[in-house]
Amino acid sequence: MSNDGSTLEAPLIVDERHQQGIGLKLEDVESNQHVVHPRTSCTSSSFFKTCLNGLNALSGVGILSTPYALASGGWLSLILLFLIAFAAFYTGLLIKRCMDADPNIRSYPDIGERAFGKKGRLLVSIFMNLELYLVATGFLILEGDNLQNLLPNVELKLGGLIIGGRQSFVVIVALIILPTVWLDNLSLLSYISASGVLASIITLASIFWTGAFDRIGFHQKGTFVNWQGFPTAISLYAFCYCAHPVFPTLYSSMKNKHQFSNVLMVCFFLCTLIYASMAVFGYLMFGSAVESQITLNLPTNKLSSRLAINTTLVNPIAKYALMVTPIVNATRNWFASRYSKRPFRLLSSTALVISTVIVALTLPFFGYLMSLVGAFLSVTASIILPCLCYLKILGTYQRFGFEMVVLVGIIFMVVVVVVIGTYTSLVQIVGHF
Repeated sequence: MSNDGSTLEAPLIVDERHQQGIGLKLEDVESNQHVVHPRTSCTSSSFFKTCLNGLNALSGVGILSTPYALASGGWLSLILLFLIAFAAFYTGLLIKRCMDADPNIRSYPDIGERAFGKKGRLLVSIFMNLELYLVATGFLILEGDNLQNLLPNVELKLGGLIIGGRQSFVVIVALIILPTVWLDNLSLLSYISASGVLASIITLASIFWTGAFDRIGFHQKGTFVNWQGFPTAISLYAFCYCAHPVFPTLYSSMKNKHQFSNVLMVCFFLCTLIYASMAVFGYLMFGSAVESQITLNLPTNKLSSRLAINTTLVNPIAKYALMVTPIVNATRNWFASRYSKRPFRLLSSTALVISTVIVALTLPFFGYLMSLVGAFLSVTASIILPCLCYLKILGTYQRFGFEMVVLVGIIFMVVVVVVIGTYTSLVQIVGHF
């Protein structure tokens, strides 16, 4: 998730020798089918390549909402970003320890099943797929908002029906994305989506250039703290760290698995630096007037602004198909007999895209939707579930000690965040109807 979500269950870059040695397609890994075990096969991902995968998984459209998150909670809320980053890093290490305890674990749902049986696997799968679905929906909302910002006078006429600019752009982008969802082999798209890391850097650099050299400046002082906006801030910060479902496969693909902890450290440090920088730059540039997507504040007549907006537009289109692939594959497993027929596969994939379009048109509030995803789904999938699974798999709950106190404390605090953040997000969404 990605942030921009990129919460897939397979690494986005693998060496060709690795891919050929295992004999798998990307979608085979993501569907959780019982195929050749990657942890016992030829694993050839280097430290650098795994870092690139991890950065791509953590970097995403969440970067656009960090200035809005900072504006919601004030300068003091920036501490929440670092606390969530540390908690997410720690639970990433817990996932590694769970996998070390059982060599048969190769995916995030496997961890849930190892801990709590079939019910645990179902629970993890529900949270993971629902998160992916809403993130994909957020992609369409983001595309519609930014295209309308670039082309404010566009309308789509179908017979006697006139569709507004933002709604028409959502439909047009969905039609562009649809053929990518029909593909059976997404290896090519996985390489395209690896541009997410570069896109985040370009976006940050472009916005900094806009503030420094395009007469906007960094003159806004902002507020020190806004307690009422803390739930929104922490929910949006949590959305930035929703990549945990990809960690098991990243770990499995490494040559030297002892370096995985260092991979997590590098990825979380660099992504947190990018997120914090974007939050500070955006808040200093626009203050409390910053939009839920900072690109909506940018002057469209400046080259640097147009570069930032266009980079933002390309990235979701490249990642949408990869984001919904686990959902498509879950549908394939549920209807295995019918899914072997290509017309049914195309129909189900098309229905999935149409459903996200309907939700995007119904809930056109990017910031509030991402806040809901962060508060309810990302926090649960990235922090609560890894802690619970670790306690069960390693048997930590059976012995009272410092580690158990820390884990229980994290779970308790995060549950409070889930309740308050989810309630606040739902109230904001309902209030805009």
